[in-house]
Amino acid sequence: MLDGLAEIINEIAGVAVEDVRMGARFTEDLDIDSLSLVEVVVAAEERFDMSIPDEDVLGVRTVREAVDYIVNAPSRRHR
Repeated sequence: MLDGLAEIINEIAGVAVEDVRMGARFTEDLDIDSLSLVEVVVAAEERFDMSIPDEDVLGVRTVREAVDYIVNAPSRRHR
């Protein structure tokens, strides 16, 4: 899951894949602005075949939180 998310972040925001670590914060550590973060969310929804409500996006600030969210998303539990 981390590798897939790192690839998305690299493609959209130009962040090196090796810099996308579990503890990294999107804004502070990876310098991802709000527009790029929206693009990351859309790409993650497509790649991982899920839907992420806007209110949930606001609560995800680190790569670890994003990975945990994707792994535990209700739409993925029944697959």
